[in-house]
Amino acid sequence: MMDKTILEIDGSFGEAGGQILRTALGLSCLLNKPFRIFNIRKSRKKTGLMPQHLTSVRAFALISNAAVKGDSEGSTELMFAPSEVRPGDYFFDIGTAGSTSLLLQAILPPLLFARERSSVTVKGGTHVPFSPPFHYISEVFVPMLEKLGLGLRASIERYGFYPKGGGKIHGEIIPAGDTKGIEFINRGEVKNIRGISGVGNLPLSIAERQKAAALKTLSPYALRCDIGTQQVAAYGHGTFLFLRAESDNCIAGFSSLGEIGKKAEMVGIEAAREFLDYYHTAACLDDHLADQIVLYLALAKKGSSFTVSRITNHLLTNLWVMEKFLQLKCEIEGEKGSPGKVTMST
Repeated sequence: MMDKTILEIDGSFGEAGGQILRTALGLSCLLNKPFRIFNIRKSRKKTGLMPQHLTSVRAFALISNAAVKGDSEGSTELMFAPSEVRPGDYFFDIGTAGSTSLLLQAILPPLLFARERSSVTVKGGTHVPFSPPFHYISEVFVPMLEKLGLGLRASIERYGFYPKGGGKIHGEIIPAGDTKGIEFINRGEVKNIRGISGVGNLPLSIAERQKAAALKTLSPYALRCDIGTQQVAAYGHGTFLFLRAESDNCIAGFSSLGEIGKKAEMVGIEAAREFLDYYHTAACLDDHLADQIVLYLALAKKGSSFTVSRITNHLLTNLWVMEKFLQLKCEIEGEKGSPGKVTMST
């Protein structure tokens, strides 16, 4: 099955992280194209596949009945050859505080274009560092998929924070037709900001302090802002603050997490400052959303274009992987680390 037509992917390219692997796995299953990836996470302190990456590999292998070689902890090379994608009801336990959001997003593409509905339940971290919190998925990513003609319903059963994890999220995946090409160029006016300041197994007063610090940081800008507080059901302890900014033509999300030794006020300030970095540009998409929807724009029959608040190494790496699998042309205006515009055509 793993023959000479296999795609070769250098995992040390660009940001050299797990997203290269997740994007390659998604496109491999969707397009039924085998690939070999080497130098996996070469630039990281711990190279190779970690438990959360192995969960992704095995999830994709399960839904596509794939032949796999190299799926062991620490492996820096993997060969993956999918068969037909099988819609169904799936449960995946990451086993650590690894991100449930990243795994759900990763396996979406092949299941969204499968024959029938699927449901996916993932256990692990729901609000953890270096990944979108569940609120970003439900409040920003899902509505954006709807604009593209794609259907996902996301819900959370239990919150999971670092280092214990133990959270649980659900996704109901509705099969899609063709993906719509779309333009996100002019943001327009920011109409309102809604948010939630949450704590798990900690005093609600911490959430109030986070909220107050965020509102104080945003107060000079005369924006409509409504932030609620919430005590959430969680395994372990943790805090977060999430902000959703709605503009004339798009939505964006910003967040910060608490940790031991970090003042509650800093959680609110960080999330507010992340929003303000976006607000002071004219871009439609925040840099995280650009990373997350670019694959679906690449699959659209018509071209798409968007402005983004920051061109990240992550985005550039994602586009590089997609060009390996798709006949994709990308024009990027702007420098890495600065606002820019991306135009895509197939």
